[in-house]
Amino acid sequence: MKGKMNTSMGEVVIDRDVLAKYAGAAATDCIGVVGMASVNVKDGMAKLLKRENASRGVNVYVVENRIKIELHVIVAYGVSIRAVAQNILESVYYKIHRYTGLDVEGINVVVEGVRIIDED
Repeated sequence: MKGKMNTSMGEVVIDRDVLAKYAGAAATDCIGVVGMASVNVKDGMAKLLKRENASRGVNVYVVENRIKIELHVIVAYGVSIRAVAQNILESVYYKIHRYTGLDVEGINVVVEGVRIIDED
């Protein structure tokens, strides 16, 4: 289902892919996030996605203009997972609510892996 808003001039429809791209971009902008993860259900392996494919690590559910978002992320080694997850929650909630005007019912952050980042 797509997000819908009724205005005095007509109806605005927002596709789930657009919501997923916004959420993925907001999540990857957070400090401590290496990228989004695509999980291969067959073997349970998480694969790091490039920035242009960030929406593939996001599941968006829209029911009666209320959005639920599930983000699959890979974090940097040595960061507080709790702090990074809280930052993701706040950033994604703010940006989705502000840019779409739709209610965000819930956001789940699933940490699929940890990456060691070279500091050359």
